[in-house]
Amino acid sequence: MKQKLFSKILVANRGEIACRVIRTAKRLGIRTVAVYSDADASALFVRQADEAYNVGPAPSAQSYLNVDAIMQAIRDSGAQAVHPGYGFLSENASFVKRLDEAGVAFIGPREYAMAAMGDKIQSKIIAKEAGVNTIPGYDGVVRDAEHAVEISEDIGYPVMLKASAGGGGKGMRIARTAQEVREGFKLASDEAQSSFGDRRILVERFIEEPRHIEIQIIADGHGNVLWLPERECSIQRRNQRVIEEAPSTHLDPETRRLMGEQAVALARNVGYNSAGTVEFLVDKHRNFFFLEMNTRLQVEHPITEYITGLDLVEQMIRSAAGLPLALKQQDVAINGWAIESRVYAEDPEHYLPSIGALSKYQEPRSWRQPGDVRCDSGVTEGSEISMYYDPMICKLSTHGPTRADAIATMSHALDRYLIKGVTHNIPLLRDVVSSADFASGRTSTSFLAEHYPQGFKGYRLTDQSAIKLASISGALALIRQARDNSAAAASSSFVTSGEYVVLLPQLQDDGTVSKLEAAVSVSVDPRSDGIIALNGSNKFHIKTMLLADDTSAATLTPTIKWSVDQPFVEITDDDTVIQFLDPLPLGFRLQFMGTKFDIDVMAPRQRELMRFMKEKEALDTSKLVLAPMPGTIVSVAVKPGDTVAEGAEVAVVEAMKMQNVLRAPKAGTIKAVHVAQGSTVSGDDILIELEDE
Repeated sequence: MKQKLFSKILVANRGEIACRVIRTAKRLGIRTVAVYSDADASALFVRQADEAYNVGPAPSAQSYLNVDAIMQAIRDSGAQAVHPGYGFLSENASFVKRLDEAGVAFIGPREYAMAAMGDKIQSKIIAKEAGVNTIPGYDGVVRDAEHAVEISEDIGYPVMLKASAGGGGKGMRIARTAQEVREGFKLASDEAQSSFGDRRILVERFIEEPRHIEIQIIADGHGNVLWLPERECSIQRRNQRVIEEAPSTHLDPETRRLMGEQAVALARNVGYNSAGTVEFLVDKHRNFFFLEMNTRLQVEHPITEYITGLDLVEQMIRSAAGLPLALKQQDVAINGWAIESRVYAEDPEHYLPSIGALSKYQEPRSWRQPGDVRCDSGVTEGSEISMYYDPMICKLSTHGPTRADAIATMSHALDRYLIKGVTHNIPLLRDVVSSADFASGRTSTSFLAEHYPQGFKGYRLTDQSAIKLASISGALALIRQARDNSAAAASSSFVTSGEYVVLLPQLQDDGTVSKLEAAVSVSVDPRSDGIIALNGSNKFHIKTMLLADDTSAATLTPTIKWSVDQPFVEITDDDTVIQFLDPLPLGFRLQFMGTKFDIDVMAPRQRELMRFMKEKEALDTSKLVLAPMPGTIVSVAVKPGDTVAEGAEVAVVEAMKMQNVLRAPKAGTIKAVHVAQGSTVSGDDILIELEDE
């Protein structure tokens, strides 16, 4: 007998998570309804849904958080149920109440459980009652910044200030001094209000060098609750996850079981149904402490689906339809290893969002086995990354029989991921998954801060990798030269060898970039009959020497598969993939190990003459405060004539729900202020000028 589900559901969200819910609904034969803002009128999720309704202007407060407009879309469409995705209204108990009153099912937990567990203050009290380990902290509502300071000094520094409602890293600050508490309280409460419509902040002790590990639960309305294998989410920036994996390298079976049982006890204590996640901080001795419960589907759910074989969206729909779970705890097993990388449109050094159109966009595909690469995205080539929403482009997940397999597949997938038109964080993701510490499982929530204390600036070439990149650059230059000299469409016999000087940008310890010079001699393999294929594979004989060090030299014989000026260059001998991004006046831009390299390739005589060229002087911006990203000015703290110290706050800009404090680059007197509260700015706009000394 076929079990009854819904015939039509509305997805109260946007982007990749809306696409994700629509995909499962279609597989189950359920019609879908999208809601969209003016900015998302042509978005992929709108095109994928069976019906779509506009719910307001671009700002989320006027559209995706506009409950009245969404309720009207439900009435107009006749949807029987609503899936909220994550963020926006996914943890809004008053929205659930409105749905209940309208007789519409919410694909998530009941109002009481959401209100109880979605409030971090109340959930901590409930967790204690359920016998769950908790972090020392203040259980009540923090009145103001000075009250937060009092609490912090009583608990002991460092402390975590975080929004009582919501999650996703919004409204969270770490403070180590009273002054940092005061500053953090204002920023965290403002972000909480902007993101969740709730200014309340809680304060608790911050556990240093912890691992962030969470337990996924699924529950039905018949008293059945299961825990699923953990996800580790320790690699974070601004308290938002960057890379997650399942399972964790840190847990043993006994700790996993204890954490799972505590998560189930907590869920049972509030009569929880649907999917949810109980988050823990785990120290190096595997002591674990309740952090919070997210009463929704998590961003990183694909890696749990990979290792369990379950469709969590389907489980949520079944629970909302009143069906019992179709499996028991003993049926849950771990199948292999999965890793997720969150691909963001952002500067990976400062984590500042980037907006614009995706001028070129190509997602990676399966590599070693069918389905070992998964892309959860809501964009296509030409899609716009807007200043109004989270800058995530895609959740890139990989799976393998072992952790090493999953890492190798992730590295390959990142190399095969083509994104042009916006700045993105693939360079950082690629560097992390290639690091020795990540490979050995030595991670914590301070991983990025410890490995990149001055911010991530790009992959730093070793002698070995520099020789490889210079060699490949020489070969590509020879192929392009053959193309330019050839009258034939498919091959050329006019050029079979070349001598080049290759200049590679090399990152220094102080963050500056110098030029690494290499002499490269390239010839096509004699067995190719003197023909260079312009659209296919060529085997080369390459001699390369780094000119700064006569001992750094090598002879390589790579087979290179490349169609001239196409994006992907494959070195088939070792599965290396390099991206050819753009031709440049003296060479080209390649993406190698995730990082972009502007590479000069020239004849030896050309290089000799280049030494006499005068370098262009850099623009002096030491007296300017520039907008680090497109956004809205939240506040301006100075006016012309004010004297400021170096590092003093001069303005706050908000973009994609995150507030960023802008500080004076040097001590001096304010010459001009070009913005006011509420101004909309573009990246690199001049906001404030200081007087000349």
